[in-house]
Amino acid sequence: MPLVAAAVCPHPPLLVPEIAGAAAPELDDLRAACDAAVARLCGSGARSVVVVGAGDRSADLDAPYRGSFAPWGVPLAVRIGGGPDGPSGGDTLPLSLLVGAWLLGRAPHPGGTAWRMATVGADEPVETCADLGARLGADQPWALLVMGDGSACRGEKAPGYADPRAEAYDDGVARALAGADLDALLGLDPALSTQLRVAGRAPWQVLAGAARATGGQWRGDLSYHAAPYGVTYFVAGWERP
Repeated sequence: MPLVAAAVCPHPPLLVPEIAGAAAPELDDLRAACDAAVARLCGSGARSVVVVGAGDRSADLDAPYRGSFAPWGVPLAVRIGGGPDGPSGGDTLPLSLLVGAWLLGRAPHPGGTAWRMATVGADEPVETCADLGARLGADQPWALLVMGDGSACRGEKAPGYADPRAEAYDDGVARALAGADLDALLGLDPALSTQLRVAGRAPWQVLAGAARATGGQWRGDLSYHAAPYGVTYFVAGWERP
């Protein structure tokens, strides 16, 4: 069955108001854009939602998908999806999927929605990422939530300090997400992405692979593109016209 919609969101821990504390209003616009994108995704008619984010390796996780923001100073637990309460691969969600689960928990969604979570290794080659996307299809209309940050080198106070290549890189990603440009996303260089501390390169290429496998035309909408705290965040939605 075809991919019917996709959303792209970043995964900074400060997106969670309880973690941001007094600084929470600084990311209100980003939070609102993420909520809107995820709400559209959940309202797309998809019966299954797959969440993909970078991890140490590529893997399908086992439901229920569980984690906690305790490592970031707030004992806020997140759980999504049914399944036994015993040990599972989702007990220690990586940050990308943890924030994705938190966003989904805030969104209205139809009853009976099936959830799936997968990691893609941050260092996976381009074609491996694209092939992973092509294999993500479900036996019912499905949607894809893609978690990933842009460069972390936008200024002297950025986690990766200032890199003059970062702005052009991020602008290229913004154009690709806005235009649903699969070739541009698949053209992102893994080595440069690593140098710029980009967390979203592999997940975005999974998205491109999934959209390419589905075929047809896609319409993109970029609702957020900014670099607070020296890290670039994008929020986008893709739909079939």
